Amino acid sequence: MFDKTKIYTVESVTSGHPDKVCDQISDAILDECLRGDSKSRVAVENFGGHGILNIGGEVTTKSEIDFEDIAKKVYSDIGYKDNLKVDCNIACQSPDIAQGVDTGGAGDQGIMYGYATDETDEFLPKGLVLAHKLAKGLEKLRKNTDVAWLYPDGKSQVTIEGDKSRSVLISTQHDANISQEEIRETLIQKLIKDIITDKNIEIYINPTGKFVQGGFEADTGLTGRKIMVDTYGGLAPHGGGAFSGKDPSKVDRSAAYMARFVAKNIVANKMAKKCMVSVAYAIGRAEPLMVEALDENGKSLASFVNDKFDFRPNAIIERLVLQKPIYKQTACYGHFGKEGLPWENVEDLA
Repeated sequence: MFDKTKIYTVESVTSGHPDKVCDQISDAILDECLRGDSKSRVAVENFGGHGILNIGGEVTTKSEIDFEDIAKKVYSDIGYKDNLKVDCNIACQSPDIAQGVDTGGAGDQGIMYGYATDETDEFLPKGLVLAHKLAKGLEKLRKNTDVAWLYPDGKSQVTIEGDKSRSVLISTQHDANISQEEIRETLIQKLIKDIITDKNIEIYINPTGKFVQGGFEADTGLTGRKIMVDTYGGLAPHGGGAFSGKDPSKVDRSAAYMARFVAKNIVANKMAKKCMVSVAYAIGRAEPLMVEALDENGKSLASFVNDKFDFRPNAIIERLVLQKPIYKQTACYGHFGKEGLPWENVEDLA
């Protein structure tokens, strides 16, 4: 991770990508639960495709939730106009898990990672920042201009060589009556050239030559299947736990946010140029099994981190104020590097 990689590639996806549709529905449900009951326990996943969405999981809340209505609104707001049949199978949280979480313990075992680098204003790798900007730019272009032939589903991909962009790939759903030549010219002029400033880059747009069918019409989607897009593009380790649809008692989410918070603050306070933080938990136990932090040279900063930061689940929730309905905004274009999210705040560590 800390080596000067000569070449790497990262990707992002639009809000209309089937997996991201599911992520947004899961987090919209979570937000609605927290809006009426900040102590809600939520673990909701969705599986959708070809006209049907299946919502499953465990929810314990005082809020009144219309799962079908939330799902259909999210789907429509993204830009899809077809009918969606919604099936729900929601139960309460297992009492075996609850007895450990109720006393402040972690909601599951696992390993979580956080990462930061000083190479961009977002404290994220350059390629990842560019990939998110391209994917989000596709959505803005579709919604805010007269490019009516753009449809919701899409992907971006950026290859970086050294510190320069080497290639850009855009795959975007489109109207059947638009030519590939017009798609290419429009996206170069109205999207790519404003984001990718490096010269002599290779540009690939809809490499198959056609992308008319998209979303649930063409593919299935699943909550939690874009964990690299959500985090660091594969350029830092990942413990395997997804984020969307999980309340902050689930350390898969809250501890990953805390690890990012710590890594970013270490870099922002110029204690390192790059930092990776890792933490591990046992289910039902509050104290983490381990906390490690490494700078770009592999030097451990764990002693400082353990002195300054409390990784117990309840302490994380309190420090980052995580029991608020703030999560749907994280479900697209990465959970990190966005202004206004509490784990992105920078503090003085002196």
